[in-house]
Amino acid sequence: MERYYVTTPIYYVNSTPHIGHAYTTIAADILARHQRQRGKDTFFLTGVDEHASKVARVAAEQGLEPQAYADHMQGVWRELPSRLRAANDFFIRTSDEGHKRFVQDFLQRIRDNGRDDIYQDVYAGLYCVGCEAFKAESELVDGVCPEHDREPEWIEETNWFFRLSAYQEPLLRLYDERPDFVLPRFRANEARSFIEGGLQDFSISRAGQPWGIPIPWDPDQVAYVWADALVNYLSALTYAREGEDLRERYWPAVRHLLAKDILRFHCVYWPAMLLAAGYDVPHQLFVHGWLLLDDRKISKTLGNVVDPLDLIGVYGADAVRFWCARSVSFGQDGSASIEGLAERYERELGNDLGNLLSRTTAMIARYRGGALREAADASSEIAAQLAPLASDVAERLDAYDITGALERIWDVVRGLNRYVEATTPWTLAKDPARADELDRVLYDLADGLRAVAVALHSYLPEASARILDALHTDAEIAWEGVAYGHTNAVAGIEPAPPLFPRIELQGS
Repeated sequence: MERYYVTTPIYYVNSTPHIGHAYTTIAADILARHQRQRGKDTFFLTGVDEHASKVARVAAEQGLEPQAYADHMQGVWRELPSRLRAANDFFIRTSDEGHKRFVQDFLQRIRDNGRDDIYQDVYAGLYCVGCEAFKAESELVDGVCPEHDREPEWIEETNWFFRLSAYQEPLLRLYDERPDFVLPRFRANEARSFIEGGLQDFSISRAGQPWGIPIPWDPDQVAYVWADALVNYLSALTYAREGEDLRERYWPAVRHLLAKDILRFHCVYWPAMLLAAGYDVPHQLFVHGWLLLDDRKISKTLGNVVDPLDLIGVYGADAVRFWCARSVSFGQDGSASIEGLAERYERELGNDLGNLLSRTTAMIARYRGGALREAADASSEIAAQLAPLASDVAERLDAYDITGALERIWDVVRGLNRYVEATTPWTLAKDPARADELDRVLYDLADGLRAVAVALHSYLPEASARILDALHTDAEIAWEGVAYGHTNAVAGIEPAPPLFPRIELQGS
């Protein structure tokens, strides 16, 4: 059986979730749900990074021990995938004992690989706590980190270093031999350009900071947060299921999803560390752009953080998932707005999809007493519309084209609405001689809706289930159902309640 392992980055536990975090989580869940529909053995990982310097600082400001603070905040983060209806298989915390043991073993493997890849030296330079990254002067704008609008701190300490410079040529060969290792291609070019510019060794430990995973051969130092956090993609597989080691099953069949601001760590540092530790590199990394709000990056500094849980409370999880997938072509930077969410909710979800279900079920109830007759016609217009849908959508999702795949499904939704207007079932119902024609039209509408619901399962899991329930279909959500003629005769169909009820917002 084909394996499919998808991950989000693990998120800093010291912050609260915003819509940018939800964006990656939703994308990963769409891919995972879709691959499960196609029968692949799928594993979806997300979680939190707890060992950052800023976690210890925020905890101290609140009079808490770092572990107590992390224990509290991880509950906030667990709520994000749950409320988004993300069906992740495991939620990792980097304070898990299983993770800590694995990180120590991973770093020891690098030290023991016989290539002198870990050595001790003095680090003196600038460090941005917000990025949890060492900064060169060239990366600053007017002396401040452009990401966090603050001056980095000067740090001088004796640390353990990873000899990244030794992996410049192996990484260049990797990028040459596997042109699809990093996608989109322009992101691969960006990573390759960074590698070609010359790689500098980096510190994998921090001195004088007790919060973190102790270096196994020097317990007075702890692992640098990125030498800890990146390893979660492997460590989780060793203890996510009690008594099982899933590495052989899922590694390296992994697809990492990540935002462009952490490209260097994932596309350069991570594969080099894996090679040094004797592991295969990931199957693929997909680097997406930022979901901007009104053309501005989401950040606390700018004051435009949007809590996705607030949006879910108003519009529901499906609508937020739809908006994130539809507003910006996945992979690119793009701007969205809360007004755009409200507009898409009403026009596309409420009118295009919701009204289609309401009209179809109402006509079956009114004209046929709720009984749908099996009247499939392989030569029908709807059969032609559905014929390429499954392969088109699957091909796009295999290429991470989450937005394009949804647009392809929406082509069929719009086609079904045009079909209603073109066939005018209300006119056919007035002529007993056209009863068979009416049965075929109602069947095509119901069958088209069923196929669309199956195709939309990964995007709109709640609405998809409600559509299938309204049509009284016992069809499974397996991908084979995205085809014409899978609807059986059924009785008892009633007018469906609004799929996406109208929302009256305050002040509207």
